[in-house]
Order: sequence, then structure tokens, then C-alpha cells
Amino acid sequence: MKTLKSITLGLILLTIFGTAKASNKPAVVLTKDYVINTYIDALSHGKMTGVKDILDANAKFSMMRGDKVINYTRAQMLGFMQENHDIEQKCTVTTSEMESNYNTSVVKVDMKYNGFVRSNFVTITNTSKGWKITNVYSVFK
Repeated sequence: MKTLKSITLGLILLTIFGTAKASNKPAVVLTKDYVINTYIDALSHGKMTGVKDILDANAKFSMMRGDKVINYTRAQMLGFMQENHDIEQKCTVTTSEMESNYNTSVVKVDMKYNGFVRSNFVTITNTSKGWKITNVYSVFK
């Protein structure tokens, strides 16, 4: 009888903890495609959902302006994106993976406007928390 009570109590506890765990919202898996698509949505459509998750804490952003390179931190870039929240860019976006291996990938994101192209060379790295953007270098043509 004591064994039956112990088994019943164990099953009840297992059910309670299993149900509690099942109700938690599953974390977003940071795949390469998810990271790039979230980045594109933020830049071209002003959608901020998930942007903080895809940027590494030490992410670096560089922009070539004439013969001068301007550098931005993660916080500065998030501020810029927040200021442009929900602003739709009038551009055509194309992507191409330039280099890829198990740990790192470089993706070229071209934003074609009327009269110029902004090319973003996005480096994403496979971290312990999934793929994250670690570096973005932008040039204008």
C-alpha cells in the first residue's frame, strides 16, 4: 500500500511539473534564416520584433561614407532602428550568402533604392544561444 501511494504521488508530481513546463512559451530558435530575415524586416520594414535577440552583445556596425568609416555600437544601432520603427523603406532587398561554414556565415544584403544601392555585409556567428549578428559593414554605391 505504501508503494502504491509513493507511485501515485510520483505520477501526480510528474504530471504537475510536466504541465507547468509545457505551458511555457518555447524560445525562438535563432537559425541563420531567422536572423537574416529579422534583420531585413527591421531595416526595410521597421519591424522590431526579435531584433534585440539576434544582435550579439558586442556587435559592431560600420558604414563607409565617402572615404570615412563610421562605427556604431549595438546600442546605437538599436536606437536608430527604434527611431525608424514601422517606417517602410522604398527599396528592393536581395540576399546572397557569400561564405558559410559551421560557425560563421557572411551574407550580403543589398537594398536597391532609386539611384543607389546600400550593400550590407552581415557576419553571423553560431553562438551558444544560436546564430547572432556580430558584424555589419555597409557601403553605398
